[in-house]
Amino acid sequence: MPWRLLTRLGHVVRFATEHGGAAPAADQRLLDGVIFGQLGAEAEPKAFYAEMQSDREFQAPLAWADIRPDDFGGLVLPGGHAPGMRQYLGSELLGRKVAEYWALDRPVGAICHGVLVLARACDPVTGRKLLDGRRTTCLPKYMERSAFLATAWRLGRYYRTYPAYVEDEVRAALRGPADFVRGPRVLSARGTDTDDRAAFCVEDASYVSARWPGDAYLFAKRFAARL
Repeated sequence: MPWRLLTRLGHVVRFATEHGGAAPAADQRLLDGVIFGQLGAEAEPKAFYAEMQSDREFQAPLAWADIRPDDFGGLVLPGGHAPGMRQYLGSELLGRKVAEYWALDRPVGAICHGVLVLARACDPVTGRKLLDGRRTTCLPKYMERSAFLATAWRLGRYYRTYPAYVEDEVRAALRGPADFVRGPRVLSARGTDTDDRAAFCVEDASYVSARWPGDAYLFAKRFAARL
């Protein structure tokens, strides 16, 4: 969603993966349906994903080691679950690059599990967590737990990327409880291109965060406004 909206607005979107060079790929379960054809992506984002696969920038991503933070006007940290995401969420190298970019005080957006990248990264000078003193949201515990309980009988721990829930780890990185904003409880209603009523974001200066794919349109709009 962010890629589609940002490119429509004329922005050039660069991608970065651990080693670069080869196009990345989404978890096929999210395209086909996680279980019995359900819980996967909606038709429109799947169509956007198909378009994105033909984007030259997507086909030739940067390597994390080659990222030069000052070259970019904004940074988006996408989400995603399942153990395969640990490559991205747990990378110390990527965490250092993100911390360098954060220090530039340019627009940063993080959605769902992507907030974990910020929650784990520290300021190289002060040693403080990047989110210390900032307000944020992320994938709420009730959402993560509901998806896990509904699918564990067939998929095991597919919906548990880490032993700790995302919300618990993000809360631990904040200065105080008031800095975490869970947002209204939803289980299926999603925002759309023309209707943001079911969507939710938290905005704190140059930082925008959101909870899950149902917020992706609003998240992209708010991030684009900062660019």
